[in-house]
Amino acid sequence: MRGYVRANIYVKTNMCVRAKLFSMRKTPKFDMERFFVALSDRTRLRILNLIGNDEVCVCFFVEVLEESQPKISRHLAYLRRAGIVAPRREGKWMHYRIFPPPDPHAERILKEVMAWLRDNKEMQRDRSRLVKVCCMPSPPAQILGAPKPANITAAV
Repeated sequence: MRGYVRANIYVKTNMCVRAKLFSMRKTPKFDMERFFVALSDRTRLRILNLIGNDEVCVCFFVEVLEESQPKISRHLAYLRRAGIVAPRREGKWMHYRIFPPPDPHAERILKEVMAWLRDNKEMQRDRSRLVKVCCMPSPPAQILGAPKPANITAAV
């Protein structure tokens, strides 16, 4: 069992001894290689840029990046395993936000990458497309009823 420690605890009942197995979660170590691999993909960088300081629903990533939902979910899962984003469910909607890595060096690198993304022209176009999609009078069917990112609606 990966990520678990087995512990044998003996319980004495009715003159016999039985062993019980319990699983206890180990605290995960920060994986530096996974962190850098997560930052090495263009789609994942575009997702991080769209999240920024907000919490964004998966449906907005699909609409703005014009990629399939399974592809976006696969990239979000990779970012989650790398310890860069954290999910939150709200009904049928999944929201993601940046989650600072536990390693101080990685946190500093992530802040620098995010600043670099904010200054990039292509990433700025993605952000403006997100604002446009969020503020459409009649949004596409897949984002109809989805909660809008708080900072996007406040900016309009």
